[in-house]
Amino acid sequence: MRKLTHEELVHLRLTPDEARHALRHPIRLILHDIRSLYNVGSIFRTADAFAVEHVYLTGFTPSPPRPEISKTALGAEQVVPHSYHPNTCDLLHKLRDEGCTIAAAEIADGSRRAESLAPAEFPLVLILGNELTGVPDEVVQLCDLALEIPMYGTKHSLNVSVATGVLLSSITARYRETHR
Repeated sequence: MRKLTHEELVHLRLTPDEARHALRHPIRLILHDIRSLYNVGSIFRTADAFAVEHVYLTGFTPSPPRPEISKTALGAEQVVPHSYHPNTCDLLHKLRDEGCTIAAAEIADGSRRAESLAPAEFPLVLILGNELTGVPDEVVQLCDLALEIPMYGTKHSLNVSVATGVLLSSITARYRETHR
C-alpha cells in the first residue's frame, strides 16, 4: 500500500466545471443561524464531498463570497449550488411542496438514526442549526423527522460542521444502498 500523490488524486476527482454539472444526490442542506464563517466553509466542503444537491443559507448564516468561508471551503462554495433565503419557514413549505422530506439534525422525541431512512424519504432536506442553540423549536415543529447521531461519551453534541459530515456520510450511504 502507498499513499496516492496529489497528481494521482486530481485525476480521480471532478474538475470544478464538471462538478457544476454533475449529477448530485437528492440531499439538500439548510444552514440556519450558523454564526461561524469557518463552519459554513467547512460545511460547503463537506457538501461538495457528498455531492449535495443544494445548500440553503437562512437566518443570520453568512453567505459566500467571504474570505473566511473560502478559507475552509477551499473553492467548494464555487461549485456547490447555494442560495440565501430570509424566511426559513417559507422555504420549508416550498421544499415540502416539491416533495422533500424535512429532517432536523437534532435530539428530539422520536429521533432516528440516518441508517433508518426509507427510500421514500428522499429527496431529503437536512436542517442544521446554530452552534449553541441548535434548530429552533418552531422549525423543528415543521419537520417530518429528526436525525440524531449516536453519542457514546459524556457529550451530547458535536461541532455543527463535524455533525454535518457524520450525518451526510450515513445519509448518502443509505441513499446509495437503497437506490441502486
